[in-house]
Amino acid sequence: MARKNHASSEGGRTRRPAAPARTTPARVEVPDLDRIIHERVRLAIVSALAVNEAMTFADLKDLLRATDGNLSVHARKLEDAGYILCTKGFEGRVPRTEYRLSASGRKALERYLAHMEALIRATRKG
Repeated sequence: MARKNHASSEGGRTRRPAAPARTTPARVEVPDLDRIIHERVRLAIVSALAVNEAMTFADLKDLLRATDGNLSVHARKLEDAGYILCTKGFEGRVPRTEYRLSASGRKALERYLAHMEALIRATRKG
């Protein structure tokens, strides 16, 4: 069975339709995301501490519906980066861990939010 060629033929040569013109995608210069804050649980911790002067481990755990281990690992990563401050003590005989957002943590969150806003603006322009 012969195959039909839908491209036009000129002097025995098959001419293909012209390819659409390629456009260069717009390039948006934005700084790299802060990988420490960008992770969902860490962003939630920093955001919660941005609107509260301090929060206990138990309060954060309840708010984020996180396990002890999960919250502990993420809080430690933020603490190691200097984004949050951790105070351990006792309330009576019960251990109490409290977190606060540090000045560098607040600045990091502001940079992160500005970056995300720039991405949103760039996306909406298109």
